[in-house]
Amino acid sequence: MLQALRRVGEASKADLARLAQLTNAAIGGIIQELTAAGLIDTLGKRHDGGRGQPATMLRIAASGAYGFGVRLDRTSIETVLADFSGRIIGRQSHDRFLPTPERAVELVAGDIATLLKLIEPDERDRIAGVGLAMPFNLGAWLRELGLPAETFRRWDEVDFTALLEDAIAYPVFSENDGTAAAIAELFSGAGRLSDNFLYLFLGPAIGGGVVTGGDCLKGVNGNAGDVAMIPVPPSRLVSSPRPRGEMDILLTRASLSALKRHLAHHGVQADTRGELELAVENGHPAVDEWLDDCVAALAPAVWSAISLLDVPLVVIDFDIDGGLAARLLNDLAAALEAAAPEARNPPRLQRGSFGSDAGAAGASNLPIFFNYSPRTAILTGRGAKQGATQTRHADQPHAAAGGT
Repeated sequence: MLQALRRVGEASKADLARLAQLTNAAIGGIIQELTAAGLIDTLGKRHDGGRGQPATMLRIAASGAYGFGVRLDRTSIETVLADFSGRIIGRQSHDRFLPTPERAVELVAGDIATLLKLIEPDERDRIAGVGLAMPFNLGAWLRELGLPAETFRRWDEVDFTALLEDAIAYPVFSENDGTAAAIAELFSGAGRLSDNFLYLFLGPAIGGGVVTGGDCLKGVNGNAGDVAMIPVPPSRLVSSPRPRGEMDILLTRASLSALKRHLAHHGVQADTRGELELAVENGHPAVDEWLDDCVAALAPAVWSAISLLDVPLVVIDFDIDGGLAARLLNDLAAALEAAAPEARNPPRLQRGSFGSDAGAAGASNLPIFFNYSPRTAILTGRGAKQGATQTRHADQPHAAAGGT
């Protein structure tokens, strides 16, 4: 019921009975328990125009629980604090290449301590834990991303989730970064109006997720929606590394690392997201060249995914903007239309809801869903600090997606 209420925002008892497929009597008992636990709030009355008394409206209680969310990728670290409704109430960030895992733990622990001050002392027992969203295989695909191998080699040798859990006072729930971002969109963004969509996140790499029937698909290895690995023709940009075979992968062409690499080829150093965004705002010609190449790779990749998934919507979010989002969405819509197979219409495109906060926002949901989901038995991930053997791999049943 909490999951249904989170998606719709506000609902009456009758609404929730229909959504949860339970009787009014069963829902009434659940509402009493959740209200007593401080997890839902009772609002005013709503009259729907029918007979009878106006319905009492319910919603998630924002102060019912809190979750920290950490998004860690190859070029940045972000930590947020979110309440039970999913609203971000504080954030800390470090826009830099990943340091050593040990130093990253120190930075994240310090950020959590800073954000903890935003919660009243008498409410801190409602903290559900820390969600960690990070790419699988941090030390892989560095040639395609144009990143130094020595910086990331250590990351493939350690269990960062365990390091972080040992350094802080809360359990840590880890998930792929693409999955976490898709989770945020499902429960607090496009998912409130659509049960079926392909999700893409254009960051240092490109990640994704698949939402069908209101759930995120996982796959056997947690890689469902790993759009970065979709084969595409080689890039025509002189800055792009040559593929190992006849085909390349989407990651090489559709990523901010590819934009950074192409700018560097033209003598523009853009090491941070702010510098990349400034290059976009200034209309540097290298940005236009990369954007054309990026869209030319995205169009066949999206059509491949849509042909298999048959979803009507593609949600795309971005780590930077400066006008990039609108330009890419417009150009991609035109490219999809031009490449549409006979008797098929291209999917609708929609900008994501969270921007650079997507991964961290999704991560902050992980401990909340692990603690409050009715179907946690199917979740996987690292065991709790208290000695549980089940790995904490949070959120929604079937939750997952790909992020590289």
